[in-house]
Amino acid sequence: MAASSRSARDAKRRVQQMEAKRELRREQDKRRKRDNILAIGAGGAAVALALVLQLTVFSSNPTEAEFAAAQADLASPSATPSASPSNGDNIPKPETAAGQTFTGELKLNAGTLGVELDGTKAPQAAAVFKSLADQNFYAGLSCHRLTTGETFGVLQCGSKTGDGSADPAYTWGPLENTPPDNNYPAGTIAVARTGGNANGNGTQFFIVYKDTVIPADAAGGYTVVGKVTSGLDVVSGIAAAGLKPGDNATDGAPVEPVTIDSFSLK
Repeated sequence: MAASSRSARDAKRRVQQMEAKRELRREQDKRRKRDNILAIGAGGAAVALALVLQLTVFSSNPTEAEFAAAQADLASPSATPSASPSNGDNIPKPETAAGQTFTGELKLNAGTLGVELDGTKAPQAAAVFKSLADQNFYAGLSCHRLTTGETFGVLQCGSKTGDGSADPAYTWGPLENTPPDNNYPAGTIAVARTGGNANGNGTQFFIVYKDTVIPADAAGGYTVVGKVTSGLDVVSGIAAAGLKPGDNATDGAPVEPVTIDSFSLK
């Protein structure tokens, strides 16, 4: 009976361990869906873990299970830069924006930002966002992600589903105007993309509200398409209000929902 009891307890413990691993994987999958402006390539284990901590994957010291999972993920082969893009017919041509400067307003429920897009340095990105703005694509969409790290302050917007998931029917490349030093000054407007994929840009963008460092991943950096010309304090105010309870300490949804009323460019 004693041996049978131990065997039953061991079996139960194995089942619990397996379920804990599944739950951890499910949570990581959720993070990857939401956090699609950042990806971390594996270098040395110490460097990789330092990047994880800097980019606030963990809200506090990781548990033993989280640490092991992180090491396993970061030890996997890093993504290689994608081949030259073959954008679909639904993606506007860069020629429609090349050499032009577009100015306009991004109206949030929290206030209005003046914006400027640079079609000289980022013609493909400027063409995409001008086209989406002209279609009123952004009206009613949310800014689902806010980061409040010491050197990592961005507000990410434009997910069609509202949870940060990419739209597989609207992807494009290449990367343009990426900072060689990984520094994104306050006021930068850059393009969110799928991690490790230079052709994984989509409809999402992020506004940098304080000087921010975002390490490049295997595909490179993030396309800087323009800048905020006025109203950056609106985003700073959103950040000052904090994050929704229950999210990561420095990375999650704004405590007060942020939505886009309109995005206009001319």
